[in-house]
Amino acid sequence: MAIRNIREIGEDVLTKKCREVTEMTPRIKELIEDMLETLYEANGVGLAAPQVGILKRIVVIDVTGEDPYILINPRIVESSGEQTGNEGCLSVPGKCGVVTRPNYVKAVALDVNMKEFVLEGTELLARAICHEVDHLDGHLYVEKAEGPLQDVVNEEE
Repeated sequence: MAIRNIREIGEDVLTKKCREVTEMTPRIKELIEDMLETLYEANGVGLAAPQVGILKRIVVIDVTGEDPYILINPRIVESSGEQTGNEGCLSVPGKCGVVTRPNYVKAVALDVNMKEFVLEGTELLARAICHEVDHLDGHLYVEKAEGPLQDVVNEEE
């Protein structure tokens, strides 16, 4: 496993639509392992393949720090409610913005065995699913931000 470089706003790869994964290969498995390691190293909640330079429809999300979801070819099939709050992104370091997202999301995806499953989430998980699926279509949260981005305050300082 390896920690991959996270691509940052302004890089073309973050604006492109990703291709579907049609089969699980050793390279795809390695990519997923690397994405999880990269996510944890960066203290993130979610990471999409284009954020590490790969145009594949793969997302890893972990809102608890110990229970990761791996979503291959995810599609949001249902959403409801509304939540507005600060959102950040590993590809937009040091910044956050206010974004309104659904408060409930139901997604259909494939797992690492290429078996379909349903993931339902509310609050932070719903926000993370929407945020990461946006990445797969070449969109960053800054496009949805209400007002200017703010500097992230480092609570350790």
